[in-house]
Amino acid sequence: MNMTLNPTELKMTSPVPTRRVNDAATRTFHWLFAFSFIGAYLTADFERLRGVHVTLGYTMLGLLGFRIVWGLVGPKHVRFKLLFGKLSGLHTWVVAMRKASSLQAIGWKQGQNLLIALTVLSLLVLVLPLVGSGYLVNNDLGGKFIEGAHEFFGELYLSSVVLHLMLIALISMLRRRNMASPMLTGQIPGPGSDLVRSEQRVWAVLLMLGCASWWIWSLV
Repeated sequence: MNMTLNPTELKMTSPVPTRRVNDAATRTFHWLFAFSFIGAYLTADFERLRGVHVTLGYTMLGLLGFRIVWGLVGPKHVRFKLLFGKLSGLHTWVVAMRKASSLQAIGWKQGQNLLIALTVLSLLVLVLPLVGSGYLVNNDLGGKFIEGAHEFFGELYLSSVVLHLMLIALISMLRRRNMASPMLTGQIPGPGSDLVRSEQRVWAVLLMLGCASWWIWSLV
């Protein structure tokens, strides 16, 4: 029996090459951060769930602390140097867009990357006024003004989350590639070298244990 595969069959049976671009610790941070905000937002209007709301808010602050340290001393692909490097090209891109002779001449891919970087930065920075105002409200400081400020930052944060998700969905359609998959699998399809040398699983486990311990200590 002839078992030789022709080139078409061989291509169909060959595994699609992938590259690792996100480690487990970064992905764990991302989903714990998202879970904490969603949980805090959904429990904001229920007085009997105030403890859950406050605990998840402080969880966001703790996770932000981890991300700051991770962005300073963590793997190269998650350092703030990379994020700010992208943002440093914002002015140059805007000037180039104004001088472009046609829509096709505009560097839309760079613009998309800049928008994603801006929303990521906003989601990190806005944690401080959001949780800070929440701390004052929880301790009955500042009165109605601080309560209004906390609600404002909560809605602003939600708007930033929605904008971030819409951008990912839009860019996924434009590039015909799932831009959310790196935060799910840590990989993207295509040839090339891995950006991630280690999955950093120890840090991922420590993050989960830290959050779980904090939740148990605060709520049980």
